[in-house]
Amino acid sequence: MSLKVTGKNPSGRHLEKIKQSPNYKKEGFENLSETPMMLRDTSYYELIKKTLRKNPDVKPAAKLPSVKTDLKNIETSQPIIVWFGHSSYFIRINNKNILVDPVFSGNASPVSFMVKAFEGSDVYTTDEFPEIDFLILTHDHYDHLDYKTIKELKIKVKEIYCSLGLTSHLIYWGFHENIITEMDWWQTNKLTGEMTLTAAPARHFSGRGLKRYKTLWSSFILKTASHNLYLGGDSGYDKHFKEIGEKYGPFDVAILESGQYNTAWPLIHMMPEQTVQAALDLNAKVLLPVHWSKFSLALHPWNEPVQRVLKEAASNNLKVTTPMIGEPVILDEVYPDKNWWNF
Repeated sequence: MSLKVTGKNPSGRHLEKIKQSPNYKKEGFENLSETPMMLRDTSYYELIKKTLRKNPDVKPAAKLPSVKTDLKNIETSQPIIVWFGHSSYFIRINNKNILVDPVFSGNASPVSFMVKAFEGSDVYTTDEFPEIDFLILTHDHYDHLDYKTIKELKIKVKEIYCSLGLTSHLIYWGFHENIITEMDWWQTNKLTGEMTLTAAPARHFSGRGLKRYKTLWSSFILKTASHNLYLGGDSGYDKHFKEIGEKYGPFDVAILESGQYNTAWPLIHMMPEQTVQAALDLNAKVLLPVHWSKFSLALHPWNEPVQRVLKEAASNNLKVTTPMIGEPVILDEVYPDKNWWNF
């Protein structure tokens, strides 16, 4: 595991600094609630059997449809979100370009032949992006922090905001420490005169090699004078959604994970119905479900997450936007809602 792609965990003065976090206990970071990776009564034998007998529907039967948006020439003055599948998305707001958890290498693992992107889901390249004013990194898993993509974007990124500990990876990959701002839960930084970014809790874990919990995992709140966005990262369901909603809501949109779940690991990822409940807890006007439609990291059919989200949302009168990869969501104006995954 000494490959460059695995990154480098905090050490020396950096480690001593992050140990001051109230969320760092003993040998690593901890969740607000006890969060085992797997349920204690999980049968690994049964799980392996199910994995070996994967339903063919875990991947699309055909190439995914998409829209090519000219990211360098966005004309609307309203906040715009462009989703690229899974948890990568671009935000243009207040004349600033923001990119969250970009993964454009075609896979989400330390080796290129594993966890490959669905056909049609990787239609954007790093060359198509304008300069990135703010790169936001929620945590260090391969499906959120991609070495190849980050290296290609290096010359375009002006500032990086990330969870505690990720600086070690980034410096190891050639980034200057002076453009990186690490954030602990509940810390707020001013991005511009009227735009702030707040790191908030999530219920998950971290790690790119054999060691876990050495870096933090977070959600983020992006607030301007006129809009409030929740950037969820990865998280199991817990009380933190209600607390965030009470402290920082309501939200114009909540971008929340809705896929890669399993009854064997119900605490580190949400079931789709919990995704809807999280959006309600946050007091979100609109839900944008992500963490699906690019990689198969679980055993459920690839399009099951969005179907279950829509069913639950309808029962709770919650508005959901379901753009194709690359299709713009324009806050207050355009919320795509076609069932494009039915093919």
